[in-house]
Amino acid sequence: MTLLEVCLDDVDGAPVAEAAGADRLELCAALGDGGITPSAGTVAAVFDRVHRVGVQVLVRQRPGDFVYSSAELEAMAADIRMIRALPRPAAVRLGFVVGALMPDGTIDRAATERLVAVARDVPVTFHKAFDQTPDQFAALDQLVDLGVERVLTSGGAASASEGSARLAALVSHASGRIAVLAGGGVRPDNVEALVRTTGVREVHLRPGAAVPSAAIASTIDASPTARSYDSGHRIATSGVLVARMRAVLDHTMACA
Repeated sequence: MTLLEVCLDDVDGAPVAEAAGADRLELCAALGDGGITPSAGTVAAVFDRVHRVGVQVLVRQRPGDFVYSSAELEAMAADIRMIRALPRPAAVRLGFVVGALMPDGTIDRAATERLVAVARDVPVTFHKAFDQTPDQFAALDQLVDLGVERVLTSGGAASASEGSARLAALVSHASGRIAVLAGGGVRPDNVEALVRTTGVREVHLRPGAAVPSAAIASTIDASPTARSYDSGHRIATSGVLVARMRAVLDHTMACA
């Protein structure tokens, strides 16, 4: 079975993704800015609305680069402690998603080791900051040594499909020591070829779809300030897209 992770930042999208066949969620805030840590209240609300999916919580203090100050790392560690302490359903497996680099793009071993230690028995994924590392094979070995459970990557390319050759090489190099989660432009129309050519067993989908704003149009149009905050639509999780991806993955495995 190929595991389907759904990336989202809307509380209402969590039960939608679960019902449509997601195995795991990556819960973020502000995906339009690349994603940052969701509030503890947001995480708690998702825990209240799901029953079986894993929930991976992004821990990223701010948008921008992945080189963090000591104060930023302390804030990230505090977020992990707070979220880890929240009550959640017994069947929901919590995880954290982190990523810290040195100025030269190599893995920040000290920062990663600290965040993994704070997470304790909760598994940690290293996010697509991995794709900025100058030697991905060495970086993968370092993450194994640091106790990271998986890495989210497009093989350093603009999309997972474009990076499929590198993804296949990473899967081979990992040799079961760490999971390789393919992400970046993964869609129902390309996931079958991606899984077959790379050997990945986990894929990452951002199933966002534009939906009309709930605000009355006249209230948005009346004020330039309102228009700067509300474009007339927002991005929500599409259960239809999640279900399509689930169906393709199930068909791919049935035909393997």
